[in-house]
Amino acid sequence: MSRIGNKLISLPEKVSVSMSDAHVSVEGPKGKLEWDLPEGISMEQSEGDLTLTRNSDHRSVRALHGLARSLVANMIEGVSTGFVKELEIQGVGFRAAVKGKFLDLSLGFSHPVEHPIPDELTVTVNENTNIKVEGIDKQLVGQFAAHVRAYYPPEPYKGKGVRYVGEHVRRKAGKSVQ
Repeated sequence: MSRIGNKLISLPEKVSVSMSDAHVSVEGPKGKLEWDLPEGISMEQSEGDLTLTRNSDHRSVRALHGLARSLVANMIEGVSTGFVKELEIQGVGFRAAVKGKFLDLSLGFSHPVEHPIPDELTVTVNENTNIKVEGIDKQLVGQFAAHVRAYYPPEPYKGKGVRYVGEHVRRKAGKSVQ
């Protein structure tokens, strides 16, 4: 029994879902996303609701049931409202700027770090230290934010680095003089 896989997905207004064979296409005000359902999973649409069912109780099909439902629900949420990840940079002299198709990061290295911005994402920088990543694909937004954070993760002694907004960094005490 899959608790997540058996949940209904409600379709918001202005969002249309079409399916041919195992190919799912979701279109909404923010854009269009497509994905192929795994084997053994089927989708049914009725009166503004979507239901994903599995054809067998084989272990691999059961494992993909909840995943497929979550991915389709994320596609619907992405084309209707979109996804946002916010990062903040802390450290003296640390800053960011958008230069064309690249995010230019000055993180205390001997060289600036230029990270390419995918076409599907919108990246904005406020006050040189707040980065906002927006897009319709949840995986792409999260992966981009994780790559940017990975250049200089927050360190526990001074707290410098790139962190998610609201992320708590456990601080450590430095060396003590005896």
